[in-house]
Amino acid sequence: MRGWIAACCLSAQIVLINTAQAQQSVPVSVAMPEQQNVGQQLTLTGTLIARQHARLSARTEGLVERILVDAGDKVSAGQVLLELDPALAQQQLQQLLAASRVTAAELAETKRLVTEAQQLTQQQLFPETELAVRQANLARSEALHQQALAALAQQQEILARHQLIAPFAGVIASRSTDAGEWVNLATPVLELVALSPLYLDVQMPQEHFQTLTNLQQVAVRSDMQPDTPLRAEIIATVPVIDANARSFLVRLHLQQQLADTDPLQLLPGTSASATFTMASQGARSVVVPADAVLRHPDGSFSVFSVRDDKAYRRLVTPGRRNGSGIEIRDGLPENEAVVIRGNETLRDGQPVSIIPTRDNGPKQDSN
Repeated sequence: MRGWIAACCLSAQIVLINTAQAQQSVPVSVAMPEQQNVGQQLTLTGTLIARQHARLSARTEGLVERILVDAGDKVSAGQVLLELDPALAQQQLQQLLAASRVTAAELAETKRLVTEAQQLTQQQLFPETELAVRQANLARSEALHQQALAALAQQQEILARHQLIAPFAGVIASRSTDAGEWVNLATPVLELVALSPLYLDVQMPQEHFQTLTNLQQVAVRSDMQPDTPLRAEIIATVPVIDANARSFLVRLHLQQQLADTDPLQLLPGTSASATFTMASQGARSVVVPADAVLRHPDGSFSVFSVRDDKAYRRLVTPGRRNGSGIEIRDGLPENEAVVIRGNETLRDGQPVSIIPTRDNGPKQDSN
């Protein structure tokens, strides 16, 4: 009998303790819902590409004498990357240079003979037919000399083409030849990629082609540095729909590049995500911070609103998400703050104490 009485007393004490705990105020942080024109957000994943990406080939055929760069080397525009053996080209250049000197001497002599004949003809001491012959020889000598100079210039260009010059600044992505190899025209020997500027190409679903006119902003995050937001702008939309994917190409130009001293750089070929925020053309909606919305195992959603220092669970229907939070389409009473911190263990009707914060109520959207 005494044991039964003791058990009853213990049970009553547990009930009293639980009741007391239920009546204790739980510290929470709250925020007032906002009235906003809720736009649509669309996040797409794409690939960073370089504006300049070239597979370089030698400008003439020949034997590779020296390779001055290797994969991973950064180069500047105009830098010599590769040299072919120039011995034969230099010898031909010397021959053409000597030929141009011969034609120059012949031209000078024919000019002297024409000048002499003109003076004698004026004195009627030289036949005019002979003067005409010398003038024809002068024209021929001038043509031969111009031909020799053109051949000399062509050979100088051929000799210059024994050097492969970087057309733009970038990094050597790959090397496919070595000293001692014979290379032909149009055979790629080096791959050069510019590291800046970079573009982001994404495939956007076809139903958003018209909504791009309501675009407010674009935020880009590289998967290499997901904590570093990058500003971007659309520079091209390709109005051709991919029949297989039902999408079209959108190209973004990254406006904010990482500093050169940053250990992680944005690299062409890596992935990044772009979040497009489109303005809404409809009525204003109620928006709460994302932390206020709780998802339940059955797929429903709820928020805790505070009234008379008590938290009440409200089953809500969420809508679109934007940079400020989540749209609440119904289920949330007006002029009641929602719990954004401490709502994980709250129970319906439980007393709460509000923790003061700098801004318990978000600013009203002026748009």
